[in-house]
Amino acid sequence: MTQIFDFVTQFQDLGAELAWRFWLVFLRCGAAMALLPAFGEQAIPQRIKLVIAIAFTLIVAPAAGPMPNPSLSPLADMGAEVVIGLALGLALRIMVLALQIAGSIAANATSLSQLFGGAGPEPQPAISNLLLMAGLALALAAGLHIHLSQALIQSYAGFPAGTLPRATDMAGWGVQHIAAAFSLAFVLAAPFTIAAFLYNVALGVINRSLPALMVSFIGAPALAGGGLVLIAVVAPVMLAIWVAKFQSVLAAPFAVAP
Repeated sequence: MTQIFDFVTQFQDLGAELAWRFWLVFLRCGAAMALLPAFGEQAIPQRIKLVIAIAFTLIVAPAAGPMPNPSLSPLADMGAEVVIGLALGLALRIMVLALQIAGSIAANATSLSQLFGGAGPEPQPAISNLLLMAGLALALAAGLHIHLSQALIQSYAGFPAGTLPRATDMAGWGVQHIAAAFSLAFVLAAPFTIAAFLYNVALGVINRSLPALMVSFIGAPALAGGGLVLIAVVAPVMLAIWVAKFQSVLAAPFAVAP
């Protein structure tokens, strides 16, 4: 009987340890799921997000590092996991915002900012919605779920379970990523801003040469048509640059952005 009781006790201890491990991993994966591109979009129902978070938990939990003792500071450990998960999701969500900012700059430069602006869950110009959907599709086709699982597993190397990042480090990390995102957005939208600048210069020269000509009525259709042609030509290059940058951030989400 004593051996049976010992076996039951060990089994209970093992079950409690596994439950604690899966719970901490679920907190990190679930917090990241709230901000992750594609998996965390507003159009996806909450139940689907919950199932996806559980699926990532089942993948990450066996490969995660050692877990802290639940009897010491369970609330602090759970809070640290949520913070790390949110930071991971935010690093990737900033890259999506960079693509949306680039689309907004391009739309304003080509006077296409109000065309089908409310087609997505969030009010965005048509070019932003186009780039966003195309970028997310390319990220998923490139194995976003596989790279995301690797990023979640590798996050335990830099931030073991229950380790809360320092506020100063997180502040510097966030500022660097946001600055890099804005820089990337301006680089992606550079062809549209240059084309709009040349268009306005040419329109000013024509207006000075022919004051009686209503150049705005002639130039507006030309600007819109040129913007559509420029989107067709430049969008593949923009998306290729964005996907490469997105994969580099996904490979090291907690590294300082260049």
